[in-house]
Amino acid sequence: MSASPRSSIPRAFVSVRSRYTIHVDVPRALVVALSLLVMPAAIAASNPPLLICYGDSITAGAGLPYDQTYPADLQKMLNAQGYRYTVRNLGSTGATTKDAVANLPNVLRLQPAIVILEFGGNDGLRGLPLAESSKNLDQIVTALQKAHIRVLLAGITLPPNYGQDYIRAFNEIFRSLAAKHHIPLVPMIYKNLIHVPGTIQADGIHPTAKGAQIIAETLMPALKPLLKK
Repeated sequence: MSASPRSSIPRAFVSVRSRYTIHVDVPRALVVALSLLVMPAAIAASNPPLLICYGDSITAGAGLPYDQTYPADLQKMLNAQGYRYTVRNLGSTGATTKDAVANLPNVLRLQPAIVILEFGGNDGLRGLPLAESSKNLDQIVTALQKAHIRVLLAGITLPPNYGQDYIRAFNEIFRSLAAKHHIPLVPMIYKNLIHVPGTIQADGIHPTAKGAQIIAETLMPALKPLLKK
């Protein structure tokens, strides 16, 4: 009688095969596979997109605690409305548009989803050449858009004693840039607090906590189309 196929296999090989048999737990494997699929979404949820408020002392919140600045108010508003963004305040007191260009690499390195750009006030108050201010802001917006970062441009105006011609040309910087780059613009972030008591500090320039909250409320309608839930 001939040997069965199994009996012709060397015993040592049979024992090795039996020792290394892999038993697959199908339900467990399925759970592991599903968890690998869900993991990227979980990581994304734990790392919400970044919204950077990039500006001068108005953004920095000169004279205010951090939690009373308009970026802090925006964070509260976004949270309350179900938007998962981390708002970061990159305001710098006294900064001009030239300073904004110099510090732009630090903003790009953070890879934000959205930037609220608020510069120009110090250029105007110092009487700097408007052509240079416009060129600097244009360079910033161009770089942000090239990096696929959505931009909201926040403008400001100047006191009446600077003269109507200069003020008109200054205001036009923001309108022209918004039109050129097809980005949303809030032409005057103080527009809703100018005649409201208790919204400007004693220096006559910077918002109080109440004023900062109004600025956040003023920015929100222009910001919403850039947001994703």
